[in-house]
Amino acid sequence: MKRALLASAAFLAFASPSHAKEGMYTPDQLPEIAEDLQATGLELDPQSLTDLTSFPMGAVISLGGCTASFVSPEGLVVTNHHCARGSVQYNSTEEKNYLEDGFLAATKGEELKAAPGSRVYVTVDVKDVTDTITSDLGDLTGKARYDAIDLSEKELIAECEAEGPYRCQVGAFFGGMQYKLIKRLEIRDVRLVYAPGDNIGKYGGDIDNWMWPRHTGDFSFYRAYVGPDGKPADYSEDNIPFQPEHYLKVSAGGLEEGDFVMAAGYPGSTNRYERLKEVEYVFDWYYPTWVETRQDWIDTIIDTAPEGSDMRIKYESRLAGLNNYVKNRAGQLEGARRVGLKDLRAEREAALDAWIAEDDSRAAYGEAIAQLDALTEQSADANKKRFWYAGATTPALLDAAQRLYRLSVEQEKPDAERESGYQERDLTFIRQRLEALDRRYDPTVDKAEWMLFLEKYMAAPEAYRVAALDEALGLGETFNEDEISARLDAYYAGTTLGDTETRVGLIDADKAELEALDDPFMQLAIALFETEMAMEAEAKERAGQMGELRSAYMEAIIGWQKSNGVTTYPDANSTLRVTYGTVMGGSPKDGLIYTPFTSLEGITEKDSGVEPFNAPQAQLDLIDEQAYGDYALESLGSVPVNFLSDLDSTGGNSGSPTLNGKGELVGLLFDGTLESVNADWHFDPKTTRTIHVDSRYMLWVMEKVSGADNLIEEMTIVSE
Repeated sequence: MKRALLASAAFLAFASPSHAKEGMYTPDQLPEIAEDLQATGLELDPQSLTDLTSFPMGAVISLGGCTASFVSPEGLVVTNHHCARGSVQYNSTEEKNYLEDGFLAATKGEELKAAPGSRVYVTVDVKDVTDTITSDLGDLTGKARYDAIDLSEKELIAECEAEGPYRCQVGAFFGGMQYKLIKRLEIRDVRLVYAPGDNIGKYGGDIDNWMWPRHTGDFSFYRAYVGPDGKPADYSEDNIPFQPEHYLKVSAGGLEEGDFVMAAGYPGSTNRYERLKEVEYVFDWYYPTWVETRQDWIDTIIDTAPEGSDMRIKYESRLAGLNNYVKNRAGQLEGARRVGLKDLRAEREAALDAWIAEDDSRAAYGEAIAQLDALTEQSADANKKRFWYAGATTPALLDAAQRLYRLSVEQEKPDAERESGYQERDLTFIRQRLEALDRRYDPTVDKAEWMLFLEKYMAAPEAYRVAALDEALGLGETFNEDEISARLDAYYAGTTLGDTETRVGLIDADKAELEALDDPFMQLAIALFETEMAMEAEAKERAGQMGELRSAYMEAIIGWQKSNGVTTYPDANSTLRVTYGTVMGGSPKDGLIYTPFTSLEGITEKDSGVEPFNAPQAQLDLIDEQAYGDYALESLGSVPVNFLSDLDSTGGNSGSPTLNGKGELVGLLFDGTLESVNADWHFDPKTTRTIHVDSRYMLWVMEKVSGADNLIEEMTIVSE
C-alpha cells in the first residue's frame, strides 16, 4: 500500500493492513490507491469517486466549517448535532430552550431559519490553476509575492462567480506548489429541521468529549431551500426545497467489526509536514499558553452567566467550542509527549537532509529549508505579540467597529483591489455576522472577558505590549482592576453599537461618517487601525517569504517520498478529501481495550440524571424494555450507538457521511479519541481512531424517542 510521510525511511515502509490507514486523499488521487481501496472493501469503482458531480460524491456538501450530506430528494441534510447546535442556540430562549428540549418540525412550514450566515455548499467542479497563479511570480518575494498571488486568486474567483450563483475559492496544496479553483453552488436559505436535545445530541458533554466509550447521538437535520426558479435565493416563504442530483441511502443494516468504511468530508487543517522549529514553538509555548488562557476564559463565562439564563444561552456555543478545544489541545500536548514528536521530527529532517546531500542538484532545497527554519523562529515571536494583543482587543462590539471601519476604508477602492473579506461578495456575510451578534452578546459577560484578557496582556513581557492600545485605553505598567473596570464601563455605557439596527445600519457609512461617530468602541477601532495595518503588512511579508520557501521544502518532501515509493497527500486545508479503513477497536495503551461498538445499555450505565448524563426518561424506559425495533446488531445484542474506525480525520470532518462499500450512509463521523488528536501533527497507526454515530442509533432515536417518522419516511432506508 502507498502511504504518506511518517517519521523516517524505516517507518515509511510500514504498511500492515491491521493498522490504521494514513491519508486524507484528494479525490483525484484515489485511482493511485485503487488497489488498496478495493482490497479493503470498496465495491464502487474508485475512478467514479473522482467525479464530484456523480454518486456518491455529489451528495457530500460543506457547511463552511463542518461537513454534511443530502439524504433525500427534497434537500434534507444530515450533519452532526454539534454542527447545527449554533442554529439551535440562535433560536432558543429561556421560554423555548431547544438546547434542552430539542426541536422537531412536523411539517416543512414549521422549520426554523438557521443562524445567520448558515450555508450549504455543493462542490460542482475543481480545476488546477497552478500555472495561472505561479507563472508570473518571477523573482517576486515577500509581500509583493503575497499580493501577486492574492490578486490572481481574486481574478479567478471573480470569473468563476460571474458564471452563476457560486461561491468559489482557490485552495493551496503542498505549501503552495499547487493551486486549485473550487466551484461551489452556494445555497443561502438553510432551515433547521430536527435536533435532539443536548441530553441525546450532547450526551456525556465535555466529560466524554474525545473519550471512549462514547454514547452520543451527535446528529441533526437541516433542509436546503432555493427560489421558485430552482436557483439559490435569500430566505423567503415562497422558496422551495432544493432538489439535489444525488442523495445517500441510509442503512438500517449497518456494520460489523472489520467492515469497510469510508468518509468524504472537508477536514480543516493538519500540520504533518511542519518543521521542528514550528513544533517547538507550538508545543513549548503556544498550546500550553492557549490551554491556560482558554480555561480561564471558560471559568469567566461560567462565573458571570448563571446556568439556564438567557445570558448563558447566548454563550453556550462559545463555551462548547472553548471546552472542545481546551481538551483537544491538552490531548495534543500529551500525544506529542507520548510519541516523542520532537525526536520524530528531528529524525525525519535528518533523513531528508541526507537525501538532499546525496545529489548536488538538490542543494537549493537545503538552502531554502535553512531559510524557512530561520523565518519560522522570527514568526514565532511576532505570533506571541499578536496572541496577547488579540485577547486585549476581544470585545464583540470592538470587533464590530473594527469590521465596519475597515469596510469603509476598503470601499474607497475598486472591488478587485479590496482586501479579501471586504469585497462585494462578502457584504452579505458581514451583514449577517453583525445581525447574529444580537443572540451571542451580553455586555456583562463581554466586559468580564475583556477584563480577563487585559489583565493577561498587561502581565505578558513588555516586548509584547502595543503602544497604540496602551495609549488608547490609558494602560499603565500594572493592572489596576478598579481603574480599568471603571474605564471599561464608559465604553459599554456610551456605545450604541449594542443596538442591532444601529450596528447593521453602519454598513453603508463612509469613513468620514464613522470617524465623526461619537461611539467609544468606534473611536478605539480608529485609534488602533494604523497599527493593525502595519501588523498585517508585516504578516503578509512573512507569509510571502514563507510561501516561496515552503513550496521548495514540499518539493523536496515529495521527491524524497517518491524515492521511497510513497505517494504524498497534501495537508488538510478545508477542501474535499476521502479517508478509508475499517470498523476497528484498539488498545492505545497497556491494559486499555477499546471495543468497536457501544450499545444502548451503556447510556443507562452512565446515566445519573444530572447533566451531562441525563438521558430522557422516555429513552431510558425504552432501553429498559429492550425495545430495539429493527435496529439491533445481533453480535452486540443491542442497538449500537457509536462505533470506532481507523479512519484518518480531523476538525472539519465533523458531520462527514460514513459510507459502506456501496456508498450507503452507515453513520456520521463526529470525533476522535483523545489519543488520536495528535494525528494533526503525527499519524500514529496504533492509536488513531475516529468515532462515529451509528445510523441504526440515529434511526432508533428518531423513531422511538423523538417521533420523527416524517423524516424517516422521507429518506430511503435500506436494510442490507
